[in-house]
Amino acid sequence: MKEQAKDSKKRVTIYSVAREAGVSLATVSRVINESDAVKEDTKRKVQEAIIKLGYKPNAVAQGLALKKTTNIALIIPDSSFTYIGKVLNGLLDVAKIYKYNIILHTTSVGVNEMNEIIDNVIKSHADGIVLYNDLFTEKELQILRGFEIPMVYLDVRNSGPGACCVYVDYKKAVHDLVTRYLDRGIEDIVVVDDKKNPINVKEVLCGVEEAFAEKGKKFEGFIEIPENAHSSYDYLKKYFKVNRHKLIITYRDSQAIAVLNTCAENGISIPEETEVVCVKSSRYTDMVRPQISSFVVPSYDLGSLGMRILTKMLNGDHIQDKEFKLNYVYKAKGSTRY
Repeated sequence: MKEQAKDSKKRVTIYSVAREAGVSLATVSRVINESDAVKEDTKRKVQEAIIKLGYKPNAVAQGLALKKTTNIALIIPDSSFTYIGKVLNGLLDVAKIYKYNIILHTTSVGVNEMNEIIDNVIKSHADGIVLYNDLFTEKELQILRGFEIPMVYLDVRNSGPGACCVYVDYKKAVHDLVTRYLDRGIEDIVVVDDKKNPINVKEVLCGVEEAFAEKGKKFEGFIEIPENAHSSYDYLKKYFKVNRHKLIITYRDSQAIAVLNTCAENGISIPEETEVVCVKSSRYTDMVRPQISSFVVPSYDLGSLGMRILTKMLNGDHIQDKEFKLNYVYKAKGSTRY
């Protein structure tokens, strides 16, 4: 029992205090640092929570509100390593100019993983955050915003309060693509689910649905991958044994490659019977056969522009437009007929 009590006490963090007092992490940090910017009743609530929980402020917590380190936290999912190379080059080139250090944090799916990343961001005393990740829940994003640290989202149109974003309009890209197919009389169109990129897949779906709605039609072609599926490949292999479609759209390259392989294994000819488009291009879309039609985006600019915007935020410059849209180019290759 004593061991359990000891372990429980060790787990008391600044998050626990903020939750108990019903305030933000930044407010707790200000109270710890004896800032005058906190109202007396709020300060009292925080102090009472600290005493109740037995929280011991450490150097990390005490540095949250006061220290400037020139550290920038870059948060990316491990599933994005395929795409991050040029983005990272652009970000690092600009960071060097302004003498900022980039601290890389990688994430995978899981609540504990996300909480650990948030804790590591605190410990790094980051002055700003670049977020190349759409796996964070709204609750987790609220925690990050609670630090009141400048944030820039990359490749996701989701700036949130006080943050900026640099993105590609995948919704319009897919909308225009689907409209061209509908104009040719091709309506048997489906979108493959992608659990690793939920926000961007939602944007893709919105683009398809709008294109159908403009033609007076309803889109019902979403291929949802069950949570208990071992992999997209395993599910799609069974799916294409009994299903055929004219156009299959995926967001990520590995999903598109899974479609190519499972279609081939089920005797479906590409692009003669079925066409395949991958929204987000990578080097792998050119390495397979047939090469996969996709949208090419300026990845280097994504990173460099994101970092430039963050430096302006850190300098206190007023940024009127919070959203910065980059262009894209559609490249038809061997997986489509047009």
